[in-house]
Amino acid sequence: MKQIDRLLINICSDNLAASRDFYTKLFDFQVEYDSDWFVHLLSQDKKLELGIIKRTNEIVPSEFQQSPKGFYITFVVDSTDDVFSIAKSENFEILNEPSDTFYGQRRLLLKDPDGSLVDVSSPIKNFSF
Repeated sequence: MKQIDRLLINICSDNLAASRDFYTKLFDFQVEYDSDWFVHLLSQDKKLELGIIKRTNEIVPSEFQQSPKGFYITFVVDSTDDVFSIAKSENFEILNEPSDTFYGQRRLLLKDPDGSLVDVSSPIKNFSF
């Protein structure tokens, strides 16, 4: 068996502080490490991690230093509408306001400061197919 002990997603960033603030204001991340090349965020319950690395850092291969395409990050939260309120008040880039989907999620789409697509979803109570 190939057991996974930890999963850490790293986002390449041109502005570490803006990215750090985006994720800590919207979600329950706390800053565990903050430097001029890397920021490590950890959820309050210490189960989820998010790294933000300077896009041009030497450990990021040059062919991966472009803006992101072909992926997005989903955060499942209790209330998409609460996150939407914060995003609006912080003037974060909102791509789609919260709406109900055919598959039972209330979904909000944001763009983080470095161009990553961020999907914020919450289950619709009592939904059935």
